[in-house]
Amino acid sequence: MLINQAWAQGAGGSTGGGIESMLLIVLMFVVLYFLMIRPQMKRAKEHKAMIDALQKGDEVVTNGGVLGRISKLNENYVTLEIAANVQIQVQRPSVQVILPKGTIKNIQ
Repeated sequence: MLINQAWAQGAGGSTGGGIESMLLIVLMFVVLYFLMIRPQMKRAKEHKAMIDALQKGDEVVTNGGVLGRISKLNENYVTLEIAANVQIQVQRPSVQVILPKGTIKNIQ
């Protein structure tokens, strides 16, 4: 009546789209690798090297923002002196930055 019948049409699109779509997916993965994955792996490698190089007497900042001087080192933990006669124990990976010597002056 008011609606015409719809007739199915044959595939009129391109038939060689498989290779182009595969190349697009590969290109997207390459861009993702160079923009996200590779820099993150580089930062993780640098952080592990910094954690392995910790020494007694280093002045550090933890992920929580606590400043302190390393007084004891363990395989998994670091003891930080954050004030005179005040020590806390944190995990080694929680150390974020090693500060230059003499940055923290109020710890005696």
